[in-house]
Amino acid sequence: MLRRTGFGLALAVCPLPALAEAGTVSAGDTAWMIAASALVLLMTLPGLAMFYAGQVRAQAVLSVVMQCLAVACLSSVLWLAVGYSLAFGDSLGGIVGGLDRIFFVGIGQDAVRGTIPEIVFAVFQMTFAIVAPAIMIGAWVERIRFPVVLIVSGAWLLLVYAPVCHWVRGGGWLAGLGVTDFAGGLVVHVSAGVSALTIAKLLGARRGFPGNIHPPHNPGMTAVGAALLWVGWFGFNGGSALAADATAGMAVAATHIAAATAAMTWAAIEWIRFGKASLVGAVTGMIAGLAAVTPASGFIEPAGALVLGAVAGAACFAATEAVRKSLKIDDSLGVFAVHGVGGAAGALLVAVLATDALGGPGLGEGATAGGRIAVQAAGVLGVAAWAVVATFVIVKAAEALVGGLTVDKEDELVGLDLAAHGERGYDL
Repeated sequence: MLRRTGFGLALAVCPLPALAEAGTVSAGDTAWMIAASALVLLMTLPGLAMFYAGQVRAQAVLSVVMQCLAVACLSSVLWLAVGYSLAFGDSLGGIVGGLDRIFFVGIGQDAVRGTIPEIVFAVFQMTFAIVAPAIMIGAWVERIRFPVVLIVSGAWLLLVYAPVCHWVRGGGWLAGLGVTDFAGGLVVHVSAGVSALTIAKLLGARRGFPGNIHPPHNPGMTAVGAALLWVGWFGFNGGSALAADATAGMAVAATHIAAATAAMTWAAIEWIRFGKASLVGAVTGMIAGLAAVTPASGFIEPAGALVLGAVAGAACFAATEAVRKSLKIDDSLGVFAVHGVGGAAGALLVAVLATDALGGPGLGEGATAGGRIAVQAAGVLGVAAWAVVATFVIVKAAEALVGGLTVDKEDELVGLDLAAHGERGYDL
């Protein structure tokens, strides 16, 4: 968490607020956290749905929206049933939470986290559990079978997201090492990005990859979705302060600057290389900046966010090219390059951008940039390794259960709207 004192901001390692006695609830903090929860849900429905749907063929637009809706509903039920308990229940050896909070048992009007009711905390965290698996949808569009979406997303939430959330935010082993992640750069973006790359590799490529892929059918829709993501991200990062205070305000400011800078950086690279700056490229750069600032947002000043946004725009653009051309993996909408690389960059650079020497708030007494980078790198590698292993097992199990991961080539050509859902996005 971030502590603001008379001497400025200092990066301090501590778990999220523990359960407190009744009577400590702040009405202002509670109101902000309810609003922040709504903003984070906006990121998936309709933000991600429109952002991804605009980038696929017209024959697959409804399939993307349906997948986002289905993942949101499934994740909500699983979070209620057991996900919240696995993430924030009493720790079992620092690996995963216990079952003391299944079905939100004990989360009544008297249970408090910090200065907000625990039910509000649980709902806020639920919106993170919704957006994390939904991010991966961008890696498999236009070719995956719908039952596989449900199996993989549900299992991933329980076996990857919930444990990683506990490691970092629930007092688990990475929190014990001193790993910091203000709003989910590791928990959400690194885990989802690395898992998305793994899934894309196991699924195989779409027809025509890499040289004959159809361009986005509706860049305007993509831009509107990106705009909703940008607004929703204020709740994502600002809400992670868990209070309506200066830390939340600083997180919102850093978030905005990083997004704007990364969008400009991506567009500038396209202009230099291709002579044109595309709308889809600019908003993709914007998302890269948002992903990168997520782990750092409450720990850096706006000037640091400016640097981070520029680095994220350039690094994620390069990663997009590398995944497609060097690795030859059809991560369709660049989930790993944008979220995985962006989240990792922010998690590492916070150790530099938060230092006093670079105008940051400071790392805390006795801490050094080198030491903090090593700790953060351990967190990135630990999360990435578990994401790869667990996702591989999940996908192979799903393949065995349903007898195949992707639709046949004829259905892919017709489009998943008709083949999987019997509907059309457009009456053409």
